[in-house]
Amino acid sequence: MLTIIKSGRAREASLRPFVILVPMSIFITAAAASLIDLDGFFAFAKLLNDWILATFSNVISWAVFGFVLTSFGVLLTPLGKVTIGGAGATPTLKPWSWFSITLCTTIAIGILFWAMAEPMYHLYEPGSPARGVVAGSDEAKAFSLVTLFMNWAISPYAIYTVAALTFALAYHNLGKPYSVSGPFVAVLGRPLPKPVAAVLDAAILLALIMGMAASLGAGMLLLSGGVSDMTGLPNGPILLALVASAIGVVVLISSLTGLMRGIRVLSVVNTWFFFVFVGVIIVFGPTREIFGQGGQAVLSYAGEFLDRSIFIGAASEDGEWAKGWTTFYFANWLAWAPVTAMFLGRIARGYTVRAFVLVNLILPALFSLLWMSVFGVFAMETDLAEGGVLKQTLDTVGPEGVMFRALDFIPLASVLVPIVLILSFISYVTAADSNTEAISQICKTHEAPMTEADETEPTAPRLKIIWVILLCLMAWIMVTFSGIDGVRMLSNVGGLPALFVVLGLQVCLIRMVFQADALDRNQVNAAAQTVDSV
Repeated sequence: MLTIIKSGRAREASLRPFVILVPMSIFITAAAASLIDLDGFFAFAKLLNDWILATFSNVISWAVFGFVLTSFGVLLTPLGKVTIGGAGATPTLKPWSWFSITLCTTIAIGILFWAMAEPMYHLYEPGSPARGVVAGSDEAKAFSLVTLFMNWAISPYAIYTVAALTFALAYHNLGKPYSVSGPFVAVLGRPLPKPVAAVLDAAILLALIMGMAASLGAGMLLLSGGVSDMTGLPNGPILLALVASAIGVVVLISSLTGLMRGIRVLSVVNTWFFFVFVGVIIVFGPTREIFGQGGQAVLSYAGEFLDRSIFIGAASEDGEWAKGWTTFYFANWLAWAPVTAMFLGRIARGYTVRAFVLVNLILPALFSLLWMSVFGVFAMETDLAEGGVLKQTLDTVGPEGVMFRALDFIPLASVLVPIVLILSFISYVTAADSNTEAISQICKTHEAPMTEADETEPTAPRLKIIWVILLCLMAWIMVTFSGIDGVRMLSNVGGLPALFVVLGLQVCLIRMVFQADALDRNQVNAAAQTVDSV
């Protein structure tokens, strides 16, 4: 029986020492290990990563395909009409702000860091040798684009959608706890034992902070590379430390001003930057090739989606190759999903389930298709026309240098590079802001549903300061002394426990399909008011 939970002022939340200290201790230990024995740390991270991909690759691929089916399937059920927060609930955010925050929270720095670097890998190593695709050929370019779509479009956003939608309904409509374990309480009909809930939340929190450290590391490399390119300053530990400090300060300023001020403004600005940047590349880049190759790749993506999702047909030859790319990416997205879902679910009140799927899956996936088409084609055509200059940059400087080198070949590069730096900076800040908020909330026990003020005003400032300082410091240590590969692989390890959490959330969501009428009658936060006036 679903029960209506009346809204009210949440009582003072208490800290959860186990949930805070265990992930923090493991995270610090990993950073220390990378300093003490870099080779041993890297070997351990690689061993764990390789074992997960070898053992669970098929499980991950089938599960993610199932998340896609579930995400689109709910649109066709009565659940699609249900309003998050109950019938008559008022939206917390206006549509454009909601889309902007969702887009910036999920793509973070990754879409900038990899949009031109990743195509270089696929252009010159187009899948398994068994495919017989010639490096640098038209077929290799098509393969590269479809691979980008697989790694960055529908499938990863479906992971977020299943997790976030389940949490949104459990939290807003059923009044369940603001934690990863909340939706499971709705299914079981009783609270999870506190030790079980604490272990679950701690494991997922560890996965998230590892993922945030890897993302921050990528952002630091991209920003320091750009600053070095513009100013001539040496790209070393000092510059990386300055970049990390700047990111940390702005993340704290944004997060401590509250959801409706800091992250909303940054996300809206960032989203407009994204569209302007895309427009500049279309105008000054190889426009005809962008639309021609991009359009054809979208059609190929649709035709190959099933095969490449579960490795059947021609894609079965790419099984081993895909473990290092598509499956690796899926594991990384999974590591972020449960805690990020808490934030995405929290800001969705007042909209229907169908609107939720539109804003959290369909629109971001379409944007990703556009982005990867524009920058992927631009990078590949530039590299082939200029004698492999971007591939050379990838091999000698690293992926962080590819975008800045590519921009040298279009007009207004001197203007674009600072814009890209600003865009990169804001991209990570907006994602870190939302996830820092989720981290601070999961570290506390909520004895009653949060009210509108609780959800939109800054909370737990001390917790946020501690986590932001720790993340910046650890990311700087790992990137400076270990490189990005080790921390990326370690962050990927978090995808394994997260996989089973999201599978459990999928079961919860499917069950909610059969309780749609009761869900729409429940309205936990009935007094919610629209607070976004921009």
